[in-house]
This record gives sequence, structure tokens and C-alpha cells, in this order.
Amino acid sequence: MHANLIILAGGASSRMNNSLELGHNVPKVSKALIGMDKDGRPILDYLLYNAEKAGYKNVYLVVGEHSEGFKKCYGNKTKNNTFKGLNISYAIQYIPKHRAKPFGTADALFQALEQYPNLQNEAFTVCNSDNLYSVEAFSVLKNSRDNHAFIAYNRDGLNFTMDRISRFALVLLDSENYLVDIVEKPSTDTIDSFKDRFGKFRVSMNIFKFNGKEIYPFLKDCPIHPKRDEKELPIAVLNMCNSIPRAMKGFLLSEHVPDLTSKEDISILKTYIQEHYKT
Repeated sequence: MHANLIILAGGASSRMNNSLELGHNVPKVSKALIGMDKDGRPILDYLLYNAEKAGYKNVYLVVGEHSEGFKKCYGNKTKNNTFKGLNISYAIQYIPKHRAKPFGTADALFQALEQYPNLQNEAFTVCNSDNLYSVEAFSVLKNSRDNHAFIAYNRDGLNFTMDRISRFALVLLDSENYLVDIVEKPSTDTIDSFKDRFGKFRVSMNIFKFNGKEIYPFLKDCPIHPKRDEKELPIAVLNMCNSIPRAMKGFLLSEHVPDLTSKEDISILKTYIQEHYKT
């Protein structure tokens, strides 16, 4: 069991900002801070609520260099802000001078572990800031006895169109549910090979549990994806699994994970929150 949660919120939110068609002089908005209820509470509030219900105590928000919006909501101090039963600290994902946008999710997690060296020797969960993971999903990873684990979602339980699901990553597990492969957008002639022994496709929604000491070198040495020009967390995970046999245990879960990618998702998520939470 562990009490640490790292939430990746330092991305550029390019698809969301493009879909909102913001003017040139309008500040870019973080998806995690868009108001979702009558009080203007964002998706991140509900994500933190679920994490606290699952028993997490220490939350590290990985944000961009201009993080005033997050600090306004969750505390101005760099470390140890108190928010509804949680201890919230910030890690900054700095952008290299030669780049215009962040270097990807593996880089975000690496920078967090550099800024909080204690995490290099502790267990923690890491997830996106724009997916509303359930209390159950958080609890499964928090209570896992495995050094590394993730949620392998049943594609049938995700309430998305097939086109939307094709943007996520399919995973391949062995007979004991250890991770073998992660593939984004597998070709149509190979997709059937990703069905598990139950005839189901399993999807990664980027929520993992890690042992800091073991994942750290793979984050540090994560290669740059040749097409997306980013250091991606799934690549670091696969490199670790290739080096450490049966390193990552997959926990099977069938449920929807609300996702905030474009402006069309805002009204869908507002409805979901109204139906599932007391607002």
C-alpha cells in the first residue's frame, strides 16, 4: 500500500485549445481546470475527490511553468498545501529551450521524481489530469502488492465510439495478466491478435502504479518517439518490462472512464458529473 499520487497536468492541451478556438490574446486553458458544475469546479476537483476516497494522502501535480491557475485552486505554496484532506505539492515540467511544447508524459514523470527525490525510493500511482478515474480504479492500484501495476480496461465497458477508442492504446497480457505489449492504433490485420483469453480487447488509459527506484532509469533514458517527438510513458513502461520479466501486472476492470479531450466532451462530462456526484 502507498499514499502517493502523481497527476500529470503539464501538457499543452493543444486539441482542447484548438477546439475552443481561442483568440491570439486569450490565455491558453488547462483542460483540468475547466469548470464542470454550477460552482465552476473542474474535473481535477472530482479526480482528487475520488483519490481521497481511495485513501491517497500525498498528491503531486505536475504542471507547466505558468501554473497560476492551479495555485489559485489548490494553494500557492510549492509544497504541502492542504486541500480537502489531501497534501498537495507541485512539480514543474520545464520545456527545453529548443522546444515549443512539453516533452511528453515520461519526461513529466521524470521531472517530478527529480524535484521530489523521495519518490525515487517510494511507490506511487500516476495518472492523467483529464480522465475521471473511479475510486475503484484508484483503490486497486493503491492496494496492489505488485511493484508495478496498471488498469487494463475492457474496451466494451468504455462508453466511446469505436473511432474514439482507436486513439487509445491496446494492451497485450500474458496468461497471468502481466503486460507483454502496448500498441497505439494497431493495424486492422493485427488487431485480432490483441484479444485476450476471454475474447476481450484491453485498453490502457494511462493510470499506473510504480516502484520509483525501478522505473526511474527507464524514465531518464526514455527515447523520443520518432513521429510524435515526445518521450512517452508507455515506451518507458515497455522498456522496463523488456528488462524486468513480468514487471507490470494488469488488473482487469470494466467501466467507463470520462475523458476530456475536446470541447464536445465538456457537456458530456458535465452531465456525467451531475448524474454521479452531489453538486
